[in-house]
Amino acid sequence: MEKSELRKIYLEKRNALSKDEVAFLSQKIFRNFVATFLPEEHQNIHIFLSIEKFKEIDTRFFINYFLKKNINVFVPRMNGEKLETVQITPETGFEKNKWGIPEPTGFSSQNIFFDFVITPLLYCDHFGNRIGYGKGFYDRFFSEINPEAIKIGVNFFPPEENIDDVFSSDIPLDYLVTPVEVLSLGSGASKFSK
Repeated sequence: MEKSELRKIYLEKRNALSKDEVAFLSQKIFRNFVATFLPEEHQNIHIFLSIEKFKEIDTRFFINYFLKKNINVFVPRMNGEKLETVQITPETGFEKNKWGIPEPTGFSSQNIFFDFVITPLLYCDHFGNRIGYGKGFYDRFFSEINPEAIKIGVNFFPPEENIDDVFSSDIPLDYLVTPVEVLSLGSGASKFSK
C-alpha cells in the first residue's frame, strides 16, 4: 500500500482513540520499552515531545523516568528543514513553535553519540519503513547521527501492510514498540545485545 493511503488510514485510527485510551496505551508502550531495552544511567536517549492534539504517544512517561534514572535526555527542535537536538533537564524551559509543538529553549547539542532514538510515526511496516507526516525530518536526522544508534519507533498499532513506495532516502527503524509487543524489524537480525 502507498504511504498516502496508509497515512490517511492510520491518522483516522489514531484520531478515533479517546484521551484515556491514548494515556493507557502510551503507558503500556513505555513499559514494553523499559522491559526490553533496560535503559541505564548516563546513556543518551533522543525522544520526541508529544503533540497532544495529534494524539501522539504520550512521551512524558519516558522522559520523567529517564530523568529520574540519570539518563541523558535529548529532544528535537526544528531549525528550518532540519531537526537539531537539545538536552533537557527538569529545569528546561519550553516554548511552542509555529506548529504548536513544544520545543526547549536551551542551546543545541552537537555530535552526540546516541544509544537510542525514540521516533514518532503514524505507521511502520515489518521492514522498519516508517510513515510520519511526510516532511522527511527524521530521515535527514537519522542520516546525520551515529549509525550505531538504535532507532525505535513507537506506535499504538502493529504493522499489517507493507509500504510500497519506499525511497532510497528513507532510513528504516530497528525496532517497533507497541502496547502488545516489541518487534525487531528489517532483516530480523537484532542489533540489540544487552
